Amino acid sequence: MTRTARKSMTLRDALAEFVKHPTPWMLIAWSVALLASRISLGGWTIADAITPIALVAISPIAEWLIHVGILHWRPRSWGPVRVDSRLARDHRLHHQDPRDVPLVFIPWPSLIVVVAGVTAIALLAFPRTGIGLTFALTIALFLVFYEWTHYLIHTDYKPRHAIYRAVWRNHRYHHFKNENYWFTVTSSGTADRLLGTYPDPQQVKSSPTVRNLHAPSITG
Repeated sequence: MTRTARKSMTLRDALAEFVKHPTPWMLIAWSVALLASRISLGGWTIADAITPIALVAISPIAEWLIHVGILHWRPRSWGPVRVDSRLARDHRLHHQDPRDVPLVFIPWPSLIVVVAGVTAIALLAFPRTGIGLTFALTIALFLVFYEWTHYLIHTDYKPRHAIYRAVWRNHRYHHFKNENYWFTVTSSGTADRLLGTYPDPQQVKSSPTVRNLHAPSITG
């Protein structure tokens, strides 16, 4: 499915390709392990309901901050040290070829770091292990949802419902019109509207660097 001609695609077709890639399985396995651990531990409280609600509520802003601050990071050098993460490098390649399906997914080495870091936070940073596991489980399930949504937007599957159509259009504008706007992926008009990156597409000029992040823009 890399650099292929556009074709008609069903959700079943899309799912068949989705499960061929490693990060969805890594995230599902992590989610199952966390869920089993949380059920085994027990001791449910109202915080186990509040935590997922709070995390989902702030997810558009977190998504925006990660997209802007990490994925669109402009490489910098401090003396002999060059700061340019794997996530940022792969994201630049993703902009160069938005139809290259493997580049749509979170790089698996980076995902290992995320899984280890979030799990460590869950086990060490919370006063009760149960709440920590609920915190990590919510993040794991959201990342499964993120991977599927982001992947589906970049396939040839056409939106059939208004909510997904808005999300699809929002991210397509980011990739094919102007890379400086429309940074949310799983929602439309949420954090972008709040943080000033949700303009009227008809009033935004197409960017000459939308496929080549951080390249100097040549104007006449």
